[in-house]
Amino acid sequence: MLEQSQTPRSRGPLVAVALVAAVLSGGLAWYLSRAAEDRGTEPTMPATPPASARDEAAPKAAPPPVKKPPPAREELPKPTSPPPAVEPPAPELRVNSDVPGAMVFIDRKFLGKTPLVTRNVTPGTHQLNLVAEGYTAAVRTIEIGEDTTSVDIELNEVTLDETVDVVHKHAFGSCEGRLAASLEGLRYKPSKGDHALSLPWGQLGTFRVDYLDKTLRVEQEGGRTWNFTTRAENADPLFVFHRDVEKARQQLSGN
Repeated sequence: MLEQSQTPRSRGPLVAVALVAAVLSGGLAWYLSRAAEDRGTEPTMPATPPASARDEAAPKAAPPPVKKPPPAREELPKPTSPPPAVEPPAPELRVNSDVPGAMVFIDRKFLGKTPLVTRNVTPGTHQLNLVAEGYTAAVRTIEIGEDTTSVDIELNEVTLDETVDVVHKHAFGSCEGRLAASLEGLRYKPSKGDHALSLPWGQLGTFRVDYLDKTLRVEQEGGRTWNFTTRAENADPLFVFHRDVEKARQQLSGN
């Protein structure tokens, strides 16, 4: 009796364990089936395309911007300096004379001999001297302009215009005045009185100077005589006057 009663007790726990195991296995099966369903409903990730497809599908990177060269600066024309002022050519002077080789002086500066062509002059007023041995020097005032200036001088043309201050000695007393010589002859004009003289060259007899006596003697052919002296310390004024007059008289006579 005792053994019969213990046999059912020993089966009871086993049944319980079997039931628990069945429940657990059923729960596990259910859980697994739910998990499978859940996995079936999960969104599927798209398959990774091949690298070539990715390269084609991926947007290509824009090429780096090409820097445009800055616009070329328009070079402004360099300011050109004005051309140097061209100086006008110096004026030209031409001097001719009937005596070749006459020496030409401008403002006492020797420029050359005739016939002369020179540009060594400046515009303006100048004094021209023409000198030749055996001829009376010629003096001209000339005006140099921008154009060529031509001067023709005849030295063979005799000119005479000489004067000297003198004292006319009378037989009694004296008078002062000026003695002048021209191409027409000699003239004496006193500052006072009526002792004037006018003597053509054709009527002149004696015409000489005594340097030591400080006397210039003038004689009319077959007529009167006039003696002149000077207030100067010596007879130089009388000597120069006599020399220049005699030179002109020789030219007039052709000697």
